[in-house]
Amino acid sequence: MKKSTLLAATILIGSGLGMAGSADAQQLRFMTGPQGGAWYPLGGSIQNMAADSMGANIIVMPGGGVANIQGVQNGDADLAFGNSISTVDAINGREPFEGEADNVCNMATLYPQFFQMVAPVDSGITSVQDFKGKRLVTQPVGNTAEQVIRMVLDVNGLSYDDMSGVDYVSYSDGVSLVQDNNADIFTLGTTVPSSAIMDLANSRNVLVVPLTEETMDEMIERNPGFAALTIPADSYPGQSEDVLAAGYATHLVARCDLDADLVYGIVEQIWENRDELISIASAMRNMTIEEMARDNGVPMHEGARRFYEENGAM
Repeated sequence: MKKSTLLAATILIGSGLGMAGSADAQQLRFMTGPQGGAWYPLGGSIQNMAADSMGANIIVMPGGGVANIQGVQNGDADLAFGNSISTVDAINGREPFEGEADNVCNMATLYPQFFQMVAPVDSGITSVQDFKGKRLVTQPVGNTAEQVIRMVLDVNGLSYDDMSGVDYVSYSDGVSLVQDNNADIFTLGTTVPSSAIMDLANSRNVLVVPLTEETMDEMIERNPGFAALTIPADSYPGQSEDVLAAGYATHLVARCDLDADLVYGIVEQIWENRDELISIASAMRNMTIEEMARDNGVPMHEGARRFYEENGAM
């Protein structure tokens, strides 16, 4: 691991934090994800990189896509993982956020996530328009994927009121509801292939419901954090064709007023030690420095921008 010499001075980041360890340590709060997901171990790996090469002391904390962005904006965290579309919503003051987030900056786009919708083949559902009158399964209110399905329905002239019922549950509970014929549509935002969808497909023949190009264009118009992605054919049993899906990025954010040299150094370590991160989250295997620097609708931190400009990615 390359040793960074960017930070010779001692900097105490945040308020209400005592110095831990040596006097040269820098202490940062890093909101990641729940234990059992990819964000938590990714945060631990970045924690180790920063400690080994920069002398930074990072406290890794659990979190979630929406809560993390609120934490950075409120000063409860210095770094966090986020979903690009939720971060864009925060910057623009859209629900579930209150007020425009003005101290949240992008550091690096890491990997894509796919908003996926599946239904049993025998349900007769082949498009979003067929959702009317059906029972929908999504995640708890405030979850990024739950926000996405609201938009998908709205763009297609529908809402939760048009469903026969809506369940806000975990992935495993959602799979069980569809397996037991207690729900017709299962939606979630994750990588491809999804283990939850694979579990469902092992017990029922399912269709991956596509979005139309018109729907995708409108979603991107409303929120530039979205991207049109393709779920490749044969990603799931019985899926013989490519499927158009709404995509968004897992990215790393920081307080905009966080020291620029510090942010530069963390981004440098992520890029130089990307193989270590790929071993934790295989979805990062196609990451390039240009993709890390991609405009996802969130202002780039000045320290990250300097790193990308110096390396020809911006």
